[in-house]
Formats: sequence, structure tokens, C-alpha cells
Amino acid sequence: MAPDPGPEPGAQADPATAAEASADSATETKPAKKRKRSFWRDLGVIVVAALVLTILLKAFVVQVFSIPSGSMENTLLPGDRILVSKIVYQFRPIARGDVVVFSGAGSWDPPAQPPSNWFARIGDDLENLVGIAGPSTDYVKRVIGLPGDHVVCCNTNRQVTVNGVPLSESSYIYPGDAPSTLRFNITVPQGRLWVMGDNRGDSDDSRYRSNDPGDGTIPESAVVGRAFLIIWPLSRISDIPIPNTFEQAGLSAASAVATAPPATVAGGSALTGAVVLTWRRRRRRRTGRRTGGAD
Repeated sequence: MAPDPGPEPGAQADPATAAEASADSATETKPAKKRKRSFWRDLGVIVVAALVLTILLKAFVVQVFSIPSGSMENTLLPGDRILVSKIVYQFRPIARGDVVVFSGAGSWDPPAQPPSNWFARIGDDLENLVGIAGPSTDYVKRVIGLPGDHVVCCNTNRQVTVNGVPLSESSYIYPGDAPSTLRFNITVPQGRLWVMGDNRGDSDDSRYRSNDPGDGTIPESAVVGRAFLIIWPLSRISDIPIPNTFEQAGLSAASAVATAPPATVAGGSALTGAVVLTWRRRRRRRTGRRTGGAD
């Protein structure tokens, strides 16, 4: 008997076979839909993880601040974005010459009050997160005197001295500025710092705060961190080193035996200087809008 030759070419397919093929085709398309849903889910996880990581970094490691004024020119310019390390002082003490961001709330300014509107609080937090703005009580200055240091302006060469050692400041103060036109003589109290802006003719700093708690000094505990890198604009990317003048061996050696009278600012010049500085700053504000950040 001859074998069955099977279906002839062109013959209609068995309905059962066609159903099985259709089912197989349907199962092949299902993983594609699953992959699509998985993509959006993974994207959401990545976004949330990135946001959480950013918040943790801001809270414990590094934070971006914007520079709104010229008080630190030419080291820092208005509009600069800086990275501030919040952990460096876990490994070493604050050093003379460090550029630090600190909160003036409770020392130079009244205690900060959070916005009563929770929408405003969220907006402020988001702005602070990327350095668009910052609390109005944040300042950025250079540390000149540490606890126990005797800081004086000025010697016969018109230099600021720390523990009797003159500082050579021409490399970082604003070109043409004198180290200070306001005379002072202070021994920095324990747990506090004497800070000054690099733009000595336009900086609201320890010199003009003699009537505030600490005679113009700030608490070490108020320091947010050390500014170590300019990250914006791209043309300004650079580190923020400690000037060589603060590496003089005599500074630390003298600090151990430094003695001086109680904190004073000579005569009534502090009030006069503060009035002049306030007038200058108000005039500058009229010519350009402040954007917020570390003053």
C-alpha cells in the first residue's frame, strides 16, 4: 500500500493547527508589553533613588551654594556656584584661611523662622537643593582668627596680624583694597571664629559686628562647611585653596601664648564704618537684584 503523501501543496491548514500558531504568536507579544511596563517602573525607581541620594548628600556630605554679592571678590564672584564640604571638619579642625559658609541665625541675625506655608517650605528646600538660593542668614567668609588668636589691625605696615604675625593678603583680597580701614584688637573667644570677606571695602563681617553676641565673632558650631570648589560658570571652575600666608609656622606657635585685652574696636570707628558699609551695600542693591545664597 502506498504511503499517505500528506496534504497537497496549497491545501487549507487544519483549524487546530492555526489556533495553536495564533496562541504561540500571542504569547510572543506579551513579554514586549511586560518590558514596557518594567521600563517606566525602573525609570521611577531611578528618579526616586537619585532624589534620595541628592538629599542625603546635601544633608551630610556636600551642598551647593550660590554667591549673591561681591563681599568675597575676587575669590568668589556674584553668580558663582560653590561646593561646600560638610564632612571635612569631621576629620580636621577649622583652619585659618578656610573659606567657610556659616549660618548667622542667632549671632549676626535673629533666629531663623521657617515659612508658615508648607508650599513655601517645599519650594525653599528645592531651591536650596540645587543652590539656586539659600537661607538669607547664610554667609560666606574667610577665617582669619581661631579660638584664642589675637587678631589686630593694623601694624606699622598696615597689615592685619594674627598672634603678632603679619598676614600677606595681596594674593586674595580685592585689588587695591587695604587689609582694613577699620582698626580692631580682639582675642577670639573659645569656640568662636573671627571672619572677614576678601572684598574688604564691601564686606559685612566680624569688624562691623562688635555689638552682636561674641563681639563680631561667630560660633564654630554655626559653620555649615568649607567651600572648596567653584563649579559654575564653567569658565570659573577651580578649587579654593588656603593662601600660603596662613601656613606660617609662627601663627600656630604664637597662638599658644597669645594674650591681649578684651575684644575692642578702636574708638567709635566701628559705628562710622558700619554706616559707610551699609550705604555702599544699599547703593549696590539698587543697581542689581540679589538672588539669594551665601552672602
